[in-house]
Formats: sequence, structure tokens, C-alpha cells
Amino acid sequence: MPPAPIPSTPALGGSRWNTFAAAGTTLTARDFFTATEPLLQGIIDDNALTSADGKVLGDQVRATLALGTRETSLPLGIGPDSASAVRELGGQAETIGRELASWAASALERLFISRIPLPAGPLVVRSHCYGHVLTPPAADLLRGRRGGPVTMQLYNEWLHQMVLLRDALLPFTNWQDVPLLITPTGLRHTEPARDAFLTELLVRQIRHAGIVDFARRVVTGTSGPAGYGFEAGGGTALPAVLDRPPLTAPRHLLTWRTDPAAEDTTTYVAEVQDYYAAPRTLVEDLPPAVTVSGPLTARTGTGPVGDGTRTARIEITHDGATAHVDLGQALRGHRFAHRPDPAADDAHSDAAPRTATVWSALRAPGLVWTQAGDVTLDATGQDDLVLLALLGRLYPENVILRSAGRIAARTTTDGTGPSRLVTVVDPPQAH
Repeated sequence: MPPAPIPSTPALGGSRWNTFAAAGTTLTARDFFTATEPLLQGIIDDNALTSADGKVLGDQVRATLALGTRETSLPLGIGPDSASAVRELGGQAETIGRELASWAASALERLFISRIPLPAGPLVVRSHCYGHVLTPPAADLLRGRRGGPVTMQLYNEWLHQMVLLRDALLPFTNWQDVPLLITPTGLRHTEPARDAFLTELLVRQIRHAGIVDFARRVVTGTSGPAGYGFEAGGGTALPAVLDRPPLTAPRHLLTWRTDPAAEDTTTYVAEVQDYYAAPRTLVEDLPPAVTVSGPLTARTGTGPVGDGTRTARIEITHDGATAHVDLGQALRGHRFAHRPDPAADDAHSDAAPRTATVWSALRAPGLVWTQAGDVTLDATGQDDLVLLALLGRLYPENVILRSAGRIAARTTTDGTGPSRLVTVVDPPQAH
């Protein structure tokens, strides 16, 4: 007797609450959220819940995804002295968590009115507990009054998938556009990478490479060499500053950019891994300042792929001459540059500021630095990509990025403070 044919649509139940293919599929956040709605329908069906009960469940997910609550799934404190990565990722967590909670409230309201038909009758799944803390009303509803193992595990699975979804999206500015890898366990395949990512975020100063690696895992399911971004089938994940003004762009977040030419998964790496060992040029040794008429122009270009990695450069041209800056070093320079509080950056100095031209710095060999007091580089009127290239040419220590119209406080008038390269840029535009 021939074996029974394998059904094309897996039966729901056990550890299976979806019909995702074994090899996985790619979904956006909104599509994945919709795919989890059978879990919510199963909860409603199991105990004939009412719309009032739906509010309890909605309040629970809101408390779980918020920061600073008793029930939070991300015990991340954000304050004025927090590291920039903590502030950026914490802000992402708050924004994404509020949106997912809003989706949940709308879905629960709709499912009470318009039921989703489940393929095989009542939905019963086995959900391994991840230790999420319930609000007292949710604990009473799910474990007490009318709850029980079926309802509790259905809600536990749905709630945990929401937490995994929120966390998977943290690295991305345009998180609603990111193609997430989804397997028959939903997003549970991201748990080991998520644990490593959150451990680094919560207990130390997280590395940019750690953010990139986690982002790569949630998109592709694989790890790779340490780098500042990656490309995969259909797009690239690179720092957000590539299409935002450097003065206001996030330092640590990535933006997913659709690119049909991107096929294999490749990591972007810096040309020089240890910038401390790179050659340097003293700003005092640059050619004398000359007026350069007209703005500089810049564009990016990528190198060939080798061993799963590639480099990229910014090419700057002016009057027939060309300079090249490694994109990895430029992005590193942007992350490390100081952005003083405008309210505090208004001290005056009687000393005449020393200056250097942007074009001379861009054409210098190695990284430009100074040991003899503050030097100002006026980049006003230049393209954002030119400014990013300049940040890649300056040795990333005591580089100040400030808006034109502010007078930077000098710290070297007594000869004891650190020397700085002060880069002046156009003020941010009001939107």
C-alpha cells in the first residue's frame, strides 16, 4: 500500500499555530501580525470571551511592550546620561511597542465581531513559557475565572511572538518595511540571537557590529563576519545616515533599502578594522587653505565580493580631481562624532580659530588629526555625503559636529585640554 500523501497545508495544533512552510517565508511586521491572529481567535473561542475581556488582553500586551512597567519584557532604563545606542534603541522600543499594541487593540475588537474560521476546529497549542509577567486582571482572566491551560498557552504564544516581533525590528528606522524571516515557529528562531543582542545592550555598551548581526539574523536567519551593514535577497541594511543629514541622523540604527540587484547575503566591512593603527596626517601639515569655488560632489561605490564580504567607498570630486574615503570609516566617524547640546555650545573665545579646508582634509593621506588646539573645518553648503566622507577622513577622537551659527567653546586656551577638530555644518531645517 503506498504511503498516505502529505497534506499541503499542515494541521494546526501541538506546536503548530500557522501554515508557514518548513523552509520559512518572508513577511513584513504587519503581515506577520495578521498571521498571528488565529491565536487570538483561539483564545476568544476557548472561553467565549467578551469585548471587556479583550480590553484586559490589550492592556496586557501594552504593558509588556512598554518600558518602565512592572510587566515590561525589556528592562531598559533611558535617561539623559544614557549612551546614544540605548537612547536610540529605547526610543525604537517605545515607538514600535505602542504601534503593535494599537494593532492588537484593533484586532481584538474586530475578532469579536468577525470571527476567523480555523481549519481544524478549536485551536490547541503547546507554548513553552518565556516568563512574561501578567497584569493582575490578565492573570485572573487567563488562569482564574474562565481561563485554563488552553487559553493560557494560546495567549502566552501570541504575547511572546509580539515581544519577538518588537525586538526583531529594533535596529531598523523603517521597521514596517523590513522583510522578516518567518518559520513554522514564527519568530522563535530568533531567540538565541535576541538573547545575545539584549544581553549586550543591557550589560555593556553595545557594539554597532552586534546590532548589525542581530538585524542580519532576523532578515536572513544567518550570522556572518562583523561589519557595518549587509545586503541580502532584495535589499540592503545600512546605517540610516546614508540618506539623512549627519547632524541629526541616528548613529546606530539601520535603514532597509530595497535593491533588486542584491542577491546573496554579503556583509559590508571597513577597509581598516583598527582605525587606531591607520596612518595619520597632522592638520598642521595640510596644504595652506585655498578657496574652493563651488560645492564638491560625492557618490558611493561598492567593491567586489570576496568570502562573503565587500567594502564600499565614497568618491568625492572637484574640478577634475578625485578623493576616496572608505564608507566604513565614514560611518564610524559619524558614530563617534560629538554633537554638543546647542544650549551649552555658546561659549566665546578671544583666540582666532585655526581653520583647514574640507577639500585639503579629504585629499590627505590617512586620517587627519591635531595635537595643537582646536581646528575648524567649514563644511556649510556641502552635500550630506561630502560631510559624511569628511567624518571618515578625520581621526575619530574629539571630533565635534556642530551647526553653523553656534560658537564652539574652546577647551585648549590653557594648553591642557584635548585638541579638537570642529566641523561646522548647515543648521537642521525645520519640517
